[in-house]
Amino acid sequence: MSSRLFSAGCRGALEGLGRWTLSSGAALRQPLPRPSTPRGLSLGCVDRAKAPPRKKLLSEKKLVSLLVVPGLSCSLQKRHFKRHFVDHRQVLVRGGRGGDGVSCFHSEPRKEFGGPDGGDGGSGGHVILKVDRQLKSLSSVLSQYQGFGGEDGGSKNCFGRGGAALYVRVPMGTLVKEGSEVVADLSHPGDEYVAALGGAGGKGNRFFLANDNRAPVTCTPGEPGQERVLSLELKTVAHAGMVGFPNAGKSSLLRAISNAKPTVAAYPFTTLNPHVGIVHYEDHQQIAVADVPGIIRGAHQNRGLGLAFLRHIERCGFLLFVVDLAAPEPWARLEDLKFELEKYQQGLSRRPHAIIANKVDLPEAQANLPELQARLGGAAIALSAVTGENLEGLLLRLKELHDAHVAAELAQGRQPLRW
Repeated sequence: MSSRLFSAGCRGALEGLGRWTLSSGAALRQPLPRPSTPRGLSLGCVDRAKAPPRKKLLSEKKLVSLLVVPGLSCSLQKRHFKRHFVDHRQVLVRGGRGGDGVSCFHSEPRKEFGGPDGGDGGSGGHVILKVDRQLKSLSSVLSQYQGFGGEDGGSKNCFGRGGAALYVRVPMGTLVKEGSEVVADLSHPGDEYVAALGGAGGKGNRFFLANDNRAPVTCTPGEPGQERVLSLELKTVAHAGMVGFPNAGKSSLLRAISNAKPTVAAYPFTTLNPHVGIVHYEDHQQIAVADVPGIIRGAHQNRGLGLAFLRHIERCGFLLFVVDLAAPEPWARLEDLKFELEKYQQGLSRRPHAIIANKVDLPEAQANLPELQARLGGAAIALSAVTGENLEGLLLRLKELHDAHVAAELAQGRQPLRW
């Protein structure tokens, strides 16, 4: 019995005497059963190696602070970070430093006085803001960017290579400010703005060769790049902007006429960020419609997030006033919307527009429709975004407004927005 206990080891000691009918050879050939030990019991021979504790994931703020890398592309940023809608960003941009000039002399057999041949340094790379139509937010823009530096000059009059330009992708509709001054308006596809100039390269001693100085040893270092602090402000660019009080059905209407998928729910302020949907027509014409978050009374005084919402309406060529026809006195709500727009920017409420009376499928809406049409002279388009009733009337009116907007832009010598 003692030899069997010794051959089985400490695992067998926990199994009981009934398990020791096997021979020692069989015990070696067959795997030993795992003992059932209580959780509180810890034996050295049966302890399993504990898995190392998992490291906590770094927060987005810490990840961004660790990855301020010059030249990091927006696609790489989006691959590593899950970001939210951002329409404000303050950015520190620095152009690349220029390369240094070199002081050296030509050395070759049987040429005792070869003369200076130090080349100039390359210029630093610029930091350029460029519109990317795939971006819808400033969330991929980092807090600082450093341009690529130029290479130093070399011997044999070799100039250093200039630094490559660093392109920072921004969404269409980005307004660039330096202090309180607007320095660029990137509102069309492909627009670019040089945010920071690269520094000039230094001069080699070859540059200082003159008749009265045949062996100059002077060379100059490269200049630092331009450094600026810029404020980026996003204003959604679309042909039409839907304006209305919370829970008026703007998101449902945008889902009904386009492929956009904004959140829809039965409570107010479901939409917290602007959404842009594209309405397609048979002649391959595309009209961009922006769903602006709901506006409340006093929005022009920055109640709630009033100014943040109203800012996205400025770029729209024409407006779609969406009112809840089932709400009490929908005509009064329409006047409140126009009042808020006019207080925010003079003339904003007088832009070409269409009035949409939504939720006509509800019984309360049927009672309010005649009086609303009488007050507006029959200009309201009564429809239901849920059932699809009279959506054709909205699409026809939307195309009329777009064609008139394009004609007005061309008449003023401006290029209309194309999606």
